[in-house]
Amino acid sequence: MSTQPLRTEALPAEPVRFDTKIAVLLREDLEPWQRLNVTSFLVSGLGTQVPEVIGEPYEDADAVAYLPMFRQPVLVFEATKETLRAAHTRALSRALPRALFTSDLFTTGNDRDNRAAVRAVSTSELDLVGLAVYGPRNGVDRVVKGARMHP
Repeated sequence: MSTQPLRTEALPAEPVRFDTKIAVLLREDLEPWQRLNVTSFLVSGLGTQVPEVIGEPYEDADAVAYLPMFRQPVLVFEATKETLRAAHTRALSRALPRALFTSDLFTTGNDRDNRAAVRAVSTSELDLVGLAVYGPRNGVDRVVKGARMHP
C-alpha cells in the first residue's frame, strides 16, 4: 500500500478553451530532422518574448521540479513555399509576435551567425522554411490560411 498522500486537486469540469493560439508553419519539403530542428528553434523564441504563453513549473509526486512549458497546445502546420510566404506577410500586417527560420540557418552554427544571415536578406527575399506565430485565435487562423495540419 502506498504511503503517498492522495492529491485532490479539482479538475476543470470542461476543457479549457484558449482565446489565443500558437502555430508553427513548416515548409512541406523539409527533411524530418529539419522539421524537428526548425520547430524547436521557432517555439523557443515565443517563450522568451511572450511570457503569458508559459505555464507554471511542474513537479512530480516525489517533489522533483521540472521547467514550465507552454500553457496551451502548439499546432504544427505544413505549407508550400508560397503559402508560407503569404502567411509571413499576413503575420507582419497583423503585427503578431512571430519567429522565423530561413534556409540559410541550416548552414550556420551559432546564434550570432544566424542573426547575421537573416539581417543580410530583405524581408521580401527571405527563403522561409518555418514561421511561428502567436496571437488571438482568429488572427492566427487567418495567418495560417491555406496551410494544412502536419501529418
